[in-house]
Amino acid sequence: MLSEGLKERLKKDRPMTTITLRIPIDVVRSLKGIAPLKGYAGYQTLLKSYISEGLRRDEALVSADAVAKLTAALRKYGVSQATIEKAKKELTDRNEDS
Repeated sequence: MLSEGLKERLKKDRPMTTITLRIPIDVVRSLKGIAPLKGYAGYQTLLKSYISEGLRRDEALVSADAVAKLTAALRKYGVSQATIEKAKKELTDRNEDS
């Protein structure tokens, strides 16, 4: 059940950009120490992993919030809970087939 956004993120040939990011020296030192322990070749890869992890978590929260708001709005306009659940299941099933 991978979303289109996640499928795009898993592609190896995605376009990249370079950024400059100011990070305290002690944090970089910690990243360099932890990276090999977690199986990463370098600290930058670990840093990207942390960013991706946080981003996925926040995107899931935003998505869940949007679904909750839509569900509340549908209820407000008289759509039955059974219909709402049926629509959610249909969307979930469709995403699993993708």
